[in-house]
Amino acid sequence: MFIYIYNTYDCVAVHGRQCVMVENICSRCVPHVSCHRTRMVYLRKFLSRKHFMKICKALLLSTLVVSLIVNISFVMDTDGVFGSLQLPRGSESKDKNVQQSLHSYHGNPTPSLVRTVKVEVVSSKQLVAVKVDDTSIHTSDGLDIDRGIHIVVLNQVNMNVMAVRVFDTYQKQEDENMINFLADVTPGRILIFAIKDEGTFNLQEKSRSFLADMGSEFAPILHWRDMWAFVCIHKGKRLGEAFKESEDLSVWAEPAYLSVNVTLTTAIDAKCPWPATAENERRRVFCNKYEGYGSICRCDRPDPIHFNVTPLANGGILDVPVTVIASNRPAYLYRMLRRLLVTPGVPVNKISVFIDGYHDEPLAVTRLLNVRGVQHAPLSQKNARISQHYKFSLTETFNTFPDAQHIIILEEDLDVSPDFFLYFQQTMPLLVKDPTLYCVSAWNDQGYEHSCQDERLLYRIETMPGLGWMLKRSLFMDELLPQWPSADKLWDWDMWMRNNGIRKSRECIIPDVSRTYHFGAKGLNVNPHFQESYFSKHKLQSKPDVKLKDVDKITSENYEVLVRDLIKSAKVLDHSKNPCDEHFIPDYNDETFVLYIKMKTPQDYETWKQLARCYKLWDLDVRGFHKSMWRQFLHGKHLVIVGVPASPYSDLKPADVNPIYLQEPKKETPATEKPG
Repeated sequence: MFIYIYNTYDCVAVHGRQCVMVENICSRCVPHVSCHRTRMVYLRKFLSRKHFMKICKALLLSTLVVSLIVNISFVMDTDGVFGSLQLPRGSESKDKNVQQSLHSYHGNPTPSLVRTVKVEVVSSKQLVAVKVDDTSIHTSDGLDIDRGIHIVVLNQVNMNVMAVRVFDTYQKQEDENMINFLADVTPGRILIFAIKDEGTFNLQEKSRSFLADMGSEFAPILHWRDMWAFVCIHKGKRLGEAFKESEDLSVWAEPAYLSVNVTLTTAIDAKCPWPATAENERRRVFCNKYEGYGSICRCDRPDPIHFNVTPLANGGILDVPVTVIASNRPAYLYRMLRRLLVTPGVPVNKISVFIDGYHDEPLAVTRLLNVRGVQHAPLSQKNARISQHYKFSLTETFNTFPDAQHIIILEEDLDVSPDFFLYFQQTMPLLVKDPTLYCVSAWNDQGYEHSCQDERLLYRIETMPGLGWMLKRSLFMDELLPQWPSADKLWDWDMWMRNNGIRKSRECIIPDVSRTYHFGAKGLNVNPHFQESYFSKHKLQSKPDVKLKDVDKITSENYEVLVRDLIKSAKVLDHSKNPCDEHFIPDYNDETFVLYIKMKTPQDYETWKQLARCYKLWDLDVRGFHKSMWRQFLHGKHLVIVGVPASPYSDLKPADVNPIYLQEPKKETPATEKPG
């Protein structure tokens, strides 16, 4: 028997790998790689079949060993599949630039299994950029957008982006929001920080200390318009930091550049030992991809994502579909749904989340919590886009539940009270039997911590508050839908619904103490300053099982009797005093007071606007009135304000009382130079 064997070191692949050739066939080579025969050893030996098989096995074993050694060497010599970013010369040392290499968060891994990637960060006046092995993973370029501290969270196993957040720490309380977010990030994740424009004006000492505890050297000394980039392992090691100091308050610092090498961990090290259940499989899929959701992704005793429905106080659930209006604010949606799903009486199987656009993370939140999520293509832009989103969502809900005569509409940035569904269960009969009603809302525009008190009390008002409200099928399908603003109308849907041409003098029912709370600080029509000024101090009803008072007296005719009796029995305030004075309302217990203000016509709001400002109520437009009359509790005292002569309740004013008039301050005009 004749066998041709080529020496292992003489059969060389095109890409440098060794291979074996047996019977003129290249073996153990990478695909599409040919071998070059160089020297042959010719053996003529008669072998038995048994000897032949032993030789083949020995050759095969040798080939496997050689291949293993070559592949390990290849992995060790590989620095990554991407190039690197060129940093400006001199940026390494000037202005306190500091960089530090990564040491693995999970001990000392076997060298042959280590993979290292390069992370590069730019912090500047108008650009924040993050690259991983020369692949851009986050960029914000341009003036007047995304000001503040940018945070990117990366998976320590594969460097996938798990979260991107921007905290405008120029604004108040945004640094607290940043700390809360970081507290919800899983330990071991790669965290990347970078300032764009300005990020220190309201970066308080507590937040600076928090960042210092994470390993930052420069967070405690950051000042106005400094630039800063920082990379660390969450609750692990500091990987690198770059800092550029502003030379003067009137100028921005030069860009800060940072480049660090990050050693990845293994999937085994990062895996949580959750039991194999359908619930935990949803959890695992979500938590491996997204970050910032706190204890639901905790390895040890994570929060549940399945909720048992608690019945209402009188039994059962409120069998009304719930429409959740959502966009691409998944953290808001998660907070809102978790609270909604533990509220007594929640109709879990009738909740639909409508997402404006094909955004992955909000849809993943609905799947995590096992709630129906619906995506659709956005239409139009800005406020018109929101309007079309509402139209689609409401239409789809009524079509999906053809037997539903009412639906409840919520938004992704609203908390609900413990008695949210009980509140609607008690008020829905009014919407059924009273044709003068337009809606039932859970929100009181004037319901601040200092201006509301009685959680049992209901009002009728001529404006439509929204922010958690009930809508009748007949109103939407027969009236609103046929004349809904088209996509080319850049209108606010709620302002359109408040227009009396649409409302037709019908009213909405609201509570004295709101059953929803607006927590969203970022959106098309809201920012952190607006949230702090007009929403953060709203009061949310916190008691369970509240039985509403005088529900039968909220129908149109009965409410007129109630209001007149209330004003007749109220104590008239001293109208010779300044109503904005701190002690204008006497410190009596269990008294109702009445104040008469000048109001020539139902549209004359001059005095009311000044009162709203000094009482720290909603003052951007006029809301919450019934026939030119407002009701609220100011510092615990029930106060009724009546516009004279616009209100029909003006006839209850004593003859010797002169309505109070507050003139709107004149706007200052810029001074002009006198001609010489």
